[in-house]
Amino acid sequence: MKFKAQMIAAFLKGEIEGNPDVEIVNISKIEEGKPGTLSFLSNPKYEKYIYETQASIVLVNKGFKPEKPVSATLIRVENAYDAFASLLELYQQAKPQKNGIHKLASVHEGAVIGENVYIGDFTVVESSAKIGNNSKIYPQVYVGEGVEIGENSLIYPGVKIYEGCKIGNNCIIHSGAVIGADGFGFAPQPDKTYKKIPQIGIVTIGDNVEIGANTCIDRATMGATVIATGVKLDNLIQVAHNVEIGANTAIAAQVGISGSAKIGKNNVFAGQAAVVGHITIGNDVKVGGQSGIMRDVKDGELLQGSPAINFKDFWKATAIFNKLPDLRYQVMQHERDIKEIKEKNNSTGEKL
Repeated sequence: MKFKAQMIAAFLKGEIEGNPDVEIVNISKIEEGKPGTLSFLSNPKYEKYIYETQASIVLVNKGFKPEKPVSATLIRVENAYDAFASLLELYQQAKPQKNGIHKLASVHEGAVIGENVYIGDFTVVESSAKIGNNSKIYPQVYVGEGVEIGENSLIYPGVKIYEGCKIGNNCIIHSGAVIGADGFGFAPQPDKTYKKIPQIGIVTIGDNVEIGANTCIDRATMGATVIATGVKLDNLIQVAHNVEIGANTAIAAQVGISGSAKIGKNNVFAGQAAVVGHITIGNDVKVGGQSGIMRDVKDGELLQGSPAINFKDFWKATAIFNKLPDLRYQVMQHERDIKEIKEKNNSTGEKL
């Protein structure tokens, strides 16, 4: 499909600078822009590309002031990144939608399937499972007994959802994710072996949650592991049993969260951070990459390091750490100087 600049500007409530009739048929990165494509500029780091891009239309923030002529038609919006995301969402919605139950899917007669649902090849839906209207269950998914999936949710190929777990509306779960596997619960025995503790709880996931590929969320020992509304989990994340993650928290790849940790709302965790079990993290907390959280955290803290400390203190400590080789050399030199002075005084009989 072709879209003119004036159509895009009207949809985004933006202002056009340039040719309102220029057309685009695709999108592109600004550094790889080609004629007939639309791109965007939101990060000042990429400003240099706007003067050389071949993209026909570029979305920019209203406050953008070019330092040189720009050949592309500009559409000024409040937030170029958000506007671009809105266009991608519109494009996604315009794509043909899958529906119907494939003949190679196995759907138990006791399952409840809503309207306009798609269930792909070799997917298994067990008894008492419920799938809401307009949800899409792609091939090779396992939906266990009593699982509930809300409306307008996307479950991509290879996802496994164990029995009893509950998925909200408008959720996206990417390939390879496992929801509701047993938590890591074992009781040490006198003979040094381990006795498995049955994990009889579930996982509950709120609305508008996205879960990345190969992320694992364990069922609770008792009760529920809770992922609240609006949470965004990246790929390769481990969420242990009885963890609670508050609304609108975003967690990047390879984060590990130990059992029974309670994480508040509106938090951000960078990649490879780790959280020990049975602690409470407040709201509006930001955690730097590879940090280790080993204590309770108050609202609004900004943490870095392992064990994690205040962000500013971490960088002060890092500055000192970088100077340690020089400081070590200075200390060794002072020790040599003191030794020479002592030897000299001993030879002359003088005292320090």
